[in-house]
Amino acid sequence: MVSDFRRKKLLHMYKFLDKDGSGTIDKKDFQLAAESMTKQRGWKEGDALYKESLDMTDLVWNALQKAGDANNDGEVSADEWVTMWDTISKSAADREWLSQYCKFIFKMQDFNNDGFIDSDDYVAARSIAGTSKEDAVAAFQKLAQGKSKISLTDFQKLWDEYFLSEDPNAPGNFIAGKSSFD
Repeated sequence: MVSDFRRKKLLHMYKFLDKDGSGTIDKKDFQLAAESMTKQRGWKEGDALYKESLDMTDLVWNALQKAGDANNDGEVSADEWVTMWDTISKSAADREWLSQYCKFIFKMQDFNNDGFIDSDDYVAARSIAGTSKEDAVAAFQKLAQGKSKISLTDFQKLWDEYFLSEDPNAPGNFIAGKSSFD
């Protein structure tokens, strides 16, 4: 059973992924996200990173639909989303796509391409997502836990905490730049 706290943070991410505001997540949402990411990063059609972004969003959508679209209607509802994460937290079977998605998001947030996310990278990435600079700086401090940079290994642990942890004090709860989920 998903706690009220975890449900709120999962629904926070769900609403963020619902790019067209339809109330469900579908392939169009992931296409809109890919277009937005590539545009904001300055990548153009034909660039390797542009293609990688489109390929990764397709891969993640296909895996998400397989894992979460229980009624096979081409959309993932909020209830299906929460149920999917509850299932994933109990079994490692569906985690490969989650790991690939995590690596992709890490790469998208590593603005200076040095293999780490520092405060400037994180603030830039979160500002694109609509997080205030102050909130992003505070969230990075919680995520980094005293370090100046976050490695991919650290990010993967934080990523899992965001999606899988019921602990309200877990540093990963700040991965989306938000510290409360009221």
